[in-house]
Amino acid sequence: MAAEKLAQAAEALGHDMKVETQGSIGAENVLSDNDVRNADGIIIAADKDVDRSRFVGKRVVVVGVAEGIHHPEELIERVGSAPVYGSGPEGAAGAGSGAAGTGSGAAGTGAGGKERSVAYKALMNGVSYMIPFVVVGGLLIAVSLALGGHPQADGGLVIPDGSFWKHVNDIGTIGFTLMVPILSGYIAYAIGDRPALVPGMIGGWIANTGALYDSKSGAGFIGAIVTGFLAGYLVLWIKKARVPKFVQPIMPIIVIPIVATTALGLFFIYVIGQPISWVFEHLTSWLGGLTGSSAALLGIILGLMIAFDMGGPVNKTAFLFGAGLVSKNPEIMGMCAAAIPVPPLGQGLATLLRRRLYNDQERETGLAALFMGCFGITEGAIPFAAGRPARVIPSNMIGGAVAGALAGLAGVTDNVPHGGPIVAVLGAVGGVAMFFVAVAAGTVVTALCTVTLVSMAERRSGTEAESRTEIEPTAEAEQRTEAVGVNKADVSKAGATEAHATTADATTADATATSTTQEALSGYLTPATVKVRLDATDKEAVIREMAALAAGTGRVADVDELVRVALAREAQGTTGLGEEIAIPHAKTDAVTAPVVAFARSAEGIDWESLDGTLAKLVFMISVPEAAAGDEHLRILALLSRKLMDADFRARLQAAPDSDAIMGVLAEIQ
Repeated sequence: MAAEKLAQAAEALGHDMKVETQGSIGAENVLSDNDVRNADGIIIAADKDVDRSRFVGKRVVVVGVAEGIHHPEELIERVGSAPVYGSGPEGAAGAGSGAAGTGSGAAGTGAGGKERSVAYKALMNGVSYMIPFVVVGGLLIAVSLALGGHPQADGGLVIPDGSFWKHVNDIGTIGFTLMVPILSGYIAYAIGDRPALVPGMIGGWIANTGALYDSKSGAGFIGAIVTGFLAGYLVLWIKKARVPKFVQPIMPIIVIPIVATTALGLFFIYVIGQPISWVFEHLTSWLGGLTGSSAALLGIILGLMIAFDMGGPVNKTAFLFGAGLVSKNPEIMGMCAAAIPVPPLGQGLATLLRRRLYNDQERETGLAALFMGCFGITEGAIPFAAGRPARVIPSNMIGGAVAGALAGLAGVTDNVPHGGPIVAVLGAVGGVAMFFVAVAAGTVVTALCTVTLVSMAERRSGTEAESRTEIEPTAEAEQRTEAVGVNKADVSKAGATEAHATTADATTADATATSTTQEALSGYLTPATVKVRLDATDKEAVIREMAALAAGTGRVADVDELVRVALAREAQGTTGLGEEIAIPHAKTDAVTAPVVAFARSAEGIDWESLDGTLAKLVFMISVPEAAAGDEHLRILALLSRKLMDADFRARLQAAPDSDAIMGVLAEIQ
């Protein structure tokens, strides 16, 4: 949808655009080197991490896919003033895929209304790689049971050893076995890059193999999420270690994977694994004490457990408890059997009820989940739970509890250790009618809860996005109105008074003219921090000169420390934006309040800008650590947006003196 909306908006605005999408079948319509080289800018609209090295030196706008759907025209208009990716300032980079602009623009798609956190992107990266394993493994198991299974006298279903369908079932089981390590591995990969893949996958395998830490069941997909994040951040931490030069080449392929894998594996076995085993042993004992209590209450508890982690330790504890009592108390397995298919059936139904809430990959997974649910494969809902845990897991649990309670009240029985409609069809269930009522009720409740929670989250995200877009045009309109007066002031002060006097009296106009020429950037930039011509001729000397300029405001407690921090920032990457602009900046408590200095260089300073131009317009931003977040980024955004206007830069270059410079800079508020 985002790709279509962006393409339509580009055509309406008279721009050429090429759209690259990265979905469940991989990248399509991939941008060539020539496409990127000829593009005026890039629009990134995605939540998962995508290689952005090909966009270095291009103007990049970073948003979630919802922005591409709801505000495509605004995104295309923002390209011209977007920061250059790879040029240094924090606002210049993002994550996702795609590009847009005049020339050979392009655009990509993802999900979300704003750029997501690293943790969210890592989780979605793992889920996207896991989904094919869930679908392939689950469907092969289901098909092999349907076509190769032989009903038993007790209602069970067995595939004969050595048969064709037994081999198909084994292949599907391998897919399911790999599912959890894949999730863990690609979460780690998104955080720590390639060196994190091996420790992430092996960590996920360990988490899923309870025998390694004396547990009857592994930690499942929740354990895989934990090991994925642990592996990713452990690798990042190891990367920071200083090692001799001769060791550096083997760090990513030998040292880091071995150290991280060993540390993570032993940590899980000895530190995390043992408590997991202890907890679920005692949970089993606790369930045993409930067998004489209310059937409905026991059904609710078993339903909650079955639906919580879908094949994980909580699910397995409930399942093994029911399976162990099949011969003595089949009613308990009946409660479990009714709850087992509810998560995949409920999530599959949700994708059919509100298709617009899901992308193509999720809708395809939903159809597979419906099929898996019919065969009692709870893991079919894992991709949905991993992608939206806060909304899907509670919905699954509510539906599972409903199904378990109804089955318990009706005295439904199951004579085989399996669940789902398949066991009822094969005659293993007693009270078939109420069994299907329980499954249907749980499925509907799960689906309705899911779409309600997901819709609420989408509306909240959409409201936030709308409030941002409504505020920004207002600010820009104020700047344009103010600019009219400033342009007149460049000719003569009387001219400015007359321009403002058309809508106000002369006294008000004089006051406005005075205020607009005295400060800019919310008062952080004043005539005291402006220098018409720099004396310095190199980057370090310029930073020292501008730090001294900022110190004249009384807001700098330690000039040397300010210079040190600014130079350290330059060592991380140039702050030369190109277009003859440089914006060095420092975040340090050597500054007591935000201050911005501006100076010009007639000859230009070599700032190692990506476009090779010399810096002639230099802004230095200095903020205390307390303002290192929103305020720092706000200043950068205001500057970057205005400096991309060629006419604004030309007027700033041509201004003859400090007062005239402030007249131009006053447009930035």
